[in-house]
Amino acid sequence: MIKPIIELTISIKPTDAELKKLKDYFKEMPMGEILTGLKFANSRWSAKDAGTLKVGRKSIVQKEVHSVTTEQAQWRLKNWKMMIANYRRRGYSYPTISRIKKILIQKSKKKSK
Repeated sequence: MIKPIIELTISIKPTDAELKKLKDYFKEMPMGEILTGLKFANSRWSAKDAGTLKVGRKSIVQKEVHSVTTEQAQWRLKNWKMMIANYRRRGYSYPTISRIKKILIQKSKKKSK
């Protein structure tokens, strides 16, 4: 049986450890899985390069509560139903909204400066 050989032109010379990992991946994984992973990595890299990569939950929560004052936190909690509607329109999940509310409650209890 003849083993197929793949030749690639790349911009940076890989280290010996990287070459070993690549060989192991190609030896152990089916070609379809490798291509699916590369497609995902390419899409993620393109989105990151374009600045449209969606951030994770922790970053979303931090973005929402980062510079909120005590008064703003209290207002948001008083108008929580409206805030939920706004967050859902933005596509936030209920666990994310719950985390935002938890931090707003903490901020609303702090004394304002």
